[in-house]
Amino acid sequence: MPKKRMSAEQIVLLLRQIEVQTGQGKTVQVACREAGISDKSYYRYRKEYGGLDMDQARRLKELEKENNRLKRLVADLSLEKQILKDVAGGKLVSPERRRQTVTRIREHHHLSERHACRLLSHPRGTQRYTALAREDEDKLTHAILALASNYGRYGYRRITALLQAAGWAVGTDRVQRIWRREGLKVPHKQKPKGRLWLNDGSCIRLRPERRNHVWSYDFVEAQTHDGRKLRLMTLIDEFTRECLAIRVARRINGLGVLETMAKVMMARGVPEHVRSDNGPEMTSKAVRNWLANVGAQTLYIEPGSPWENGYCESFNSKLRDELLNGEIFYSLKEAQIIVKQWRHHYNTLRPHSALGYKPPAPQTIQPDKIHLDHAA
Repeated sequence: MPKKRMSAEQIVLLLRQIEVQTGQGKTVQVACREAGISDKSYYRYRKEYGGLDMDQARRLKELEKENNRLKRLVADLSLEKQILKDVAGGKLVSPERRRQTVTRIREHHHLSERHACRLLSHPRGTQRYTALAREDEDKLTHAILALASNYGRYGYRRITALLQAAGWAVGTDRVQRIWRREGLKVPHKQKPKGRLWLNDGSCIRLRPERRNHVWSYDFVEAQTHDGRKLRLMTLIDEFTRECLAIRVARRINGLGVLETMAKVMMARGVPEHVRSDNGPEMTSKAVRNWLANVGAQTLYIEPGSPWENGYCESFNSKLRDELLNGEIFYSLKEAQIIVKQWRHHYNTLRPHSALGYKPPAPQTIQPDKIHLDHAA
């Protein structure tokens, strides 16, 4: 039978007994043998409790227990903190996800079910719940998928009403569970893009039919020799392919867009439509309200679909290929002058393949013809 562990008071009394016996002339070995302990235990006890009275020894033992308890508590808190950090990648909203998380925690960190559930504030009854598969689960799922396909803008509540009207004895919670499981959701409402639509939902891009019917504008990035940014706003008439303006500046915001358009409109008139992408300087309230006030309608292309603004994208590629890639600009003023000269050349001299290799806006008297006449 194992020997019972001695308390701190008993150890202090035993040390006092051995000290008395050694004071009477006995050796330490004899005194320890009569006390029932080894001399090694005696030296270990004396190192730990030597010079202490009973109250001090009791207090020391209590402090050791408290220290061990705090160590275990800190270790548990560190483990729980690490577990919570591991599961912090998403919200644990549904009971099924909580059950999966508890199972994963128990496997990776070797915790009990009680500890894992307490850590996530998850009821143990919910953890032990076993889902019951109903006989009509597959039929109901097919019915929900069919309704979601026919009514893409309906949510699960409206789908539930349709199912109930069709004779299904089903509630909103069950439909929502299947709705989430199948990954169904209502698409976000889209802002009107100003396009023409067929009855089957397909999109028709508005084609330019005459001068000032559709203008389009976009931005091109460049830089000067010192690495500072240059921004070019290009504005074209999609029908005539004429470049109406190229604004060159370090920064161009919505006000710069409006200033450029206003100058062109005073000389060319107001277009019926203005096409652009969805940049912040293009979709700002100031730009949209100003265009509406002057009588121009906006045509915003689909996000991530630059091919819907093909006329302007084609012009931008020519601008970059024929000018920007072959020029080094040492100042903003130099860039403005060179770009202005290239725009004049593009409009009046450069042959355009879509126009039968004629320039978009040929001059009445070409400069080359003037020189030839004088030479003659």
